[in-house]
Amino acid sequence: MFLFQAPSETISEALENYYHNFLEILPKIALAIFIIVAGILIAKSITNFYKRKFLNRAQDPLMTRFLAQAIKIILILIAITIALQVAGLSGIATGILTAAGGAAIILGFAFQDIGKNFLAGIILAFNRPFSINDTIKIDTLFGKVKALNFRYTHIKTTDGRDIYVPNSDVLTKPVENYTADGFYRVDFVIGIGYEDNIQAAKSHINEILRNEPDIVHDDTHENFVIEDELAASTVNLKVFFWVNTIDYRVASRVLRGLIIRKVKEELAANGFNLPADITELKLYGTEEDIPLKVRKDPNELLKE
Repeated sequence: MFLFQAPSETISEALENYYHNFLEILPKIALAIFIIVAGILIAKSITNFYKRKFLNRAQDPLMTRFLAQAIKIILILIAITIALQVAGLSGIATGILTAAGGAAIILGFAFQDIGKNFLAGIILAFNRPFSINDTIKIDTLFGKVKALNFRYTHIKTTDGRDIYVPNSDVLTKPVENYTADGFYRVDFVIGIGYEDNIQAAKSHINEILRNEPDIVHDDTHENFVIEDELAASTVNLKVFFWVNTIDYRVASRVLRGLIIRKVKEELAANGFNLPADITELKLYGTEEDIPLKVRKDPNELLKE
C-alpha cells in the first residue's frame, strides 16, 4: 500500500529540511565570509608593507608597483578559494574555475583589446623601454611616465594633462625615450650677416658653451657649432650642446632659451649683424611706384 502526502506537507517538509541544512552550514558560511574579508585586509596590508619597504629603495619603481598589484590580486583569489573550501563548497570552487576558463576564452574574443592590453602590461612589467619619471614620446604623445598598470601606462604631459596610453600601443608603437641615459642633445640656429667673420662668430659661441656650467662637458658628449645654411639674407650657424635630462623640461627648454639669449647678446655686443629676412617689393598692374619713406635711426641722428 502506498501512502500519498498532500502537496502542502511535501513543501513543508522540504522547506524544513532546507532550513535545518542552512542552520548546519551557517557557521561555515560565516567563517567563509570572515576568511574573505580577512584575506582582503591581509592582502592590502602585505602590499602596503611591500610598497613602504621596497618602493623608495627599488631601482625599478614601476616593477615594484606592478608586482604589488599582482600580489594583491593573487592573495585575494587564494582567500576566496580557501573560503569556498571551508564552507564545503569545493565543488562550486571547481565549477567556478572551470567556468572561468571557458568564460576567458569567450571573453577573449569579445574583449580582445582589453585582453591585449592586459598581456602587454605583463610583458612591459618585465621588459620595457622606460622607467618611472622618464620623459618619453609614443606616437604624438609626449610626457613623463608616472605609472604602469595592467591595462594602461600613465603619462603626464608638460602642459599638465594626464594621458592613459593603452599598453598595446606602448608595446607595438615606437617609443622615444629622451632620458634613458640621462643625456640629450639640444640645438638651435642663429643667422649672421654675409659680411661677418664666420670663424669669429663660432669662437664667441663656443666660448659661451664652454663657460655654461649646466651644459655637459666630457669626452663623450661634444658641444660644437657648424655652418648650416647659406640663406637668403644670413649665414646660418647651428649650435649643438648636451644637457643632463634629470629634469627634461628645465634642461631642454629653459637652458636652451638661456643659451640663445646669451649668444644673441654676445654677437650683438661684438658688432655682428643679425639681419632679418629680405623682403622683395614688386609693382603689378597699373601701379607706377610705391610711396616709401625711409628715416634714419634716431640714435644715428644724435651721433651726427
